[in-house]
Amino acid sequence: MVKKLFLIFALLLGNCATVQAQTLVFTAIPDQDESRLRSRFDKVAVYLSDTLGVKVRFVPVKSYAAAVTAFRNNQVQLAWFGGLSGVRARNLVAGSQAIAQGEADRHFVTYFIAHADAGLRADAAFPRGIAGKTFTFGSKGSTSGRLMPEYHVRRIFGAAPDKVFSRVGFSGDHSRTIALVQSGAYQLGAVNFKVWENELKAGKIDLKKVSVIWKTPPYPDYQWTIRGDLNRVFGAQFAKRVKAALLALRDPVLLASFPRQRFVSAANADYKPILEIGKSIGLID
Repeated sequence: MVKKLFLIFALLLGNCATVQAQTLVFTAIPDQDESRLRSRFDKVAVYLSDTLGVKVRFVPVKSYAAAVTAFRNNQVQLAWFGGLSGVRARNLVAGSQAIAQGEADRHFVTYFIAHADAGLRADAAFPRGIAGKTFTFGSKGSTSGRLMPEYHVRRIFGAAPDKVFSRVGFSGDHSRTIALVQSGAYQLGAVNFKVWENELKAGKIDLKKVSVIWKTPPYPDYQWTIRGDLNRVFGAQFAKRVKAALLALRDPVLLASFPRQRFVSAANADYKPILEIGKSIGLID
C-alpha cells in the first residue's frame, strides 16, 4: 500500500514537473523590422513569465504567413496577429480564440500616403486621382496594408489593383512602405496608421516628401489569439489567466512599444467583418 501511494505521489510530481517545464511560446506578425519586434516582445515575454509563473519565450517569424503556419503547427501557442492573419489562424486551429485587442484596434484605419510629386492632396473623399500611378501595399497578408486598402480600391474602381495602378508592389512591412513612398520608389502606398504615427513621432517621416491623402473607414484589426488546447498542457483556466495578464498590462513602456494605451477583451465574433471582406476579394477561402 505504501509503495502504491509512493508511486501515485511520484506520478503527480512528475506531471507537475512536466507542466512547470513547458514553455509558452508566442510570436507576432512582422509588421516592422525584426530588431524592433525583438526589442518590444522580449520585454512582453518577461512580463508574461513573471505574471503567469511559467517560462515564456518570443520567437520572430519572417512573414505573416509564417506566423499563421507556426500557430497551426503548435510551434507557438499565442500570437499577436492582424485581423486577417488572426482569422486565418483561428480557421486552421479548432477552439482557438481571440482574447485581447488594443483599444484602438476596435476602430483601426489605413492611411493612403502619397509622394509630393504625385500631386495629390488630402481629401475626405476617396482620391480617384490615384488611378494610373504606382502603388505599394505592405505584406500580402496584412489587414491594414493589403486587405482593407485593396477592398476600397476594388469598391471604388470595380477592378483589381493591377488594373487600376500602373505598377503594384508589396513592401513586406509598414515601415518599408513609408520608406518606399518617401523615397519616390512608389508614388503611393497603404500603411497602418499606428506605424505612421510612430514613425512620424520618431522623426523618420519628411512631410515635405510624403503625406497622408486619405484614411479608410474604421475596421477591427490587431488582436492576441490563443490556441484552444493550452489548458490541457498548462492546467485548467490557463487561457483565462493569459487573457487576464494581457488585460492587466499597465506598464507604459511595454504598451508604448505596440503602441497601445491598454488592451481590452476581444472575441472571434469581433472579426466577422474581416472574414467577410477576405472572402469577398478572395484572400480567405
